[in-house]
Amino acid sequence: MKNPLRYQVSEYDCGPTSLLNGISYLFEREEVQPEILRNIMLYSLDCYGKGGVMGKSGTSRMAMMFLSRWLCGVGKAGLLPIECHYLSGRSVYLGSESLIDDALCRGGAVVMRLYMDGEHYVLLTGKEGERIFLFDPYYMEELPFGEGIECDFQHPREYNRIVPVSCFNRAGELPYALGAVEEREAVLIFDTRTKRTPERTIEYFI
Repeated sequence: MKNPLRYQVSEYDCGPTSLLNGISYLFEREEVQPEILRNIMLYSLDCYGKGGVMGKSGTSRMAMMFLSRWLCGVGKAGLLPIECHYLSGRSVYLGSESLIDDALCRGGAVVMRLYMDGEHYVLLTGKEGERIFLFDPYYMEELPFGEGIECDFQHPREYNRIVPVSCFNRAGELPYALGAVEEREAVLIFDTRTKRTPERTIEYFI
């Protein structure tokens, strides 16, 4: 059984929550080993906030890179059929030849750092035309901005926001913008059993 995706429980845990949501989105609850949950929480929330309080600035890029590589090791060890790829800088964008677009088309999910009143992690789960479907772990019943961004609470196992592609590639600190190119990052996550390869894509459409 797949669980509904979860919301963060504080102002700070969007990073580990989005990683856990990526696993919940792709895998059955019964497949997920406790070691995976433990280590995601153990190695995230590593940034110190004002006053030296650990975790109050959320999860660092270094921690997200480490966790993506550790999850690859989990896949190679046979604990879960998972595959991850860490992207940064110019490789993080949406559009023609984007690895993110490719991952979504191949049945994967993408944990992405972007802006929402500061740096924030969300989970991208699909794309249809010029719209991206994502799960934002920061709970809001109504959105305080327009720009064609929609709330959708009818698909709790897949997404709760629908965001125009045009929002993402912006360099400013705007809602769902990826921000400065050199600071961008994303983690591509696949279930290796369902990842669409050219051969599987042909089978899928026959």
